[in-house]
Amino acid sequence: MVARATSMTPPAREAQDGLAAAFRAVRAEHDVRATFPPEVLAAAEQAARNPHLPEADARDVPFVTIDPPGAKDLDQAVHVERTRRGFRVRYAIADVPAFVTPRSPVDDESWLRGQTIYCPDTRVPLHPPVLSEGAASLLPGEDRPAFVWDVELDDDGARRSARVTRALVRSRSQLTYAEVQDAVVGGTGGESLELLREVGRLRVARESARGGASLPMPEQEVHVDEAGRFGLRLRPVLESEEWNAQVSLLVGIAAAQIMLDGGLGVLRTMPPASPEAIARFRLEAEALGARWPEDLPYGDFLPTLDREDPRHLAIVHEATSLFRGSGYTAFDGEPPADPVQAAIAAPYAHTTAPLRRLVDRFSLAVCEALCAGREVPAWARERLADLPGAMTASGQRAGAVDRACTDAVEAAVLAHRVGEVFDAVVVDSNGSGLEVLVTEPAVVARAEGAASPGDRVRVELLTADVATRTVRLAVR
Repeated sequence: MVARATSMTPPAREAQDGLAAAFRAVRAEHDVRATFPPEVLAAAEQAARNPHLPEADARDVPFVTIDPPGAKDLDQAVHVERTRRGFRVRYAIADVPAFVTPRSPVDDESWLRGQTIYCPDTRVPLHPPVLSEGAASLLPGEDRPAFVWDVELDDDGARRSARVTRALVRSRSQLTYAEVQDAVVGGTGGESLELLREVGRLRVARESARGGASLPMPEQEVHVDEAGRFGLRLRPVLESEEWNAQVSLLVGIAAAQIMLDGGLGVLRTMPPASPEAIARFRLEAEALGARWPEDLPYGDFLPTLDREDPRHLAIVHEATSLFRGSGYTAFDGEPPADPVQAAIAAPYAHTTAPLRRLVDRFSLAVCEALCAGREVPAWARERLADLPGAMTASGQRAGAVDRACTDAVEAAVLAHRVGEVFDAVVVDSNGSGLEVLVTEPAVVARAEGAASPGDRVRVELLTADVATRTVRLAVR
């Protein structure tokens, strides 16, 4: 069931004006590199003019990209066709190594950044825009170097084979998730998009069968209206996002297996939830009124929850306690003892977003060399061990920036409403108080008072301060 989007409540003008300063303060507080040094920009311009192009040509494949509206850093393009034995999925990934020379100014800068950081008012990219939004981006109608994954599936969605090669590609269209959803539902999407839906659903079923779990939690999203004002909403999740996500997961799983078989690489890992954690979560879910049969794995239980039921929303919030400890594991020789990403229930590697994430450039280079039977490039092999630390640090920075910016927008949206009372749902309760979800506007904040997870409550807004990025609520 898809969550209903809440309408946006624009902040008062004075609070809105304070947001720009708040966002700048957040970036400064977390040492976000907001601009590129001149030598990096110059090197990027040179790289954009002189890429290392592949010999193979896959421009006859009618790839399309699927991204949020307005995206310019297009990492992936997809095409799906039916075969005699099942499906052929081709997934073109931007060839960043074609533009980034090891130990160059662009490379050195990317190590300092780690990943693209998204703020409500701007995007701080991993690479200069001349590359990330231009020469390296899989823009429609443009010839681009790419890592082209070629994955064969059985008719039940099981992977039969997977390999990756470098080739020139040309995307035919830049589509949004909503456009794909409407086209497929309306029967005008064409064979490739129809098959994307079919493959996506088959892969969801296979994820469930192997014990994986997808959290059905709606996302709190900072929204910008046509006047440039910031607000908040619970973003509806389209099924087309899941179809595309499953292809990305398919490639990440295939990449992990190639690296494990080859004896070197870097994986995205997460330990499984302990039996004690699952047992505790079961008690919490049942206390909130959920029916959970004893023989039903938690990965099959979560999709049964109704995201518009406040008790179920609290259950999903508690389920995040099962998905902790994720990180990156590099290896060269002996594979890690436990290579599995527990939420996916399979070994997995970040591979499909090299324009926005440093580690993906290395995963792609390793996999392409292993598939070709060549030595892995020295530049990739030599720095594998450095990647977990760099990605952990950048991930923590990106997460902190996102949380702080959202806190600022929450305060701005509510700044002119101090003293008002709102309907809310309690999603957590611990020694430090309550955590509640106000659905209109979509605010998640701490609240004073006594209540239990899943309770519907009324909360009074005590304070909302943009400069300090704080919201105080109290149960009434």
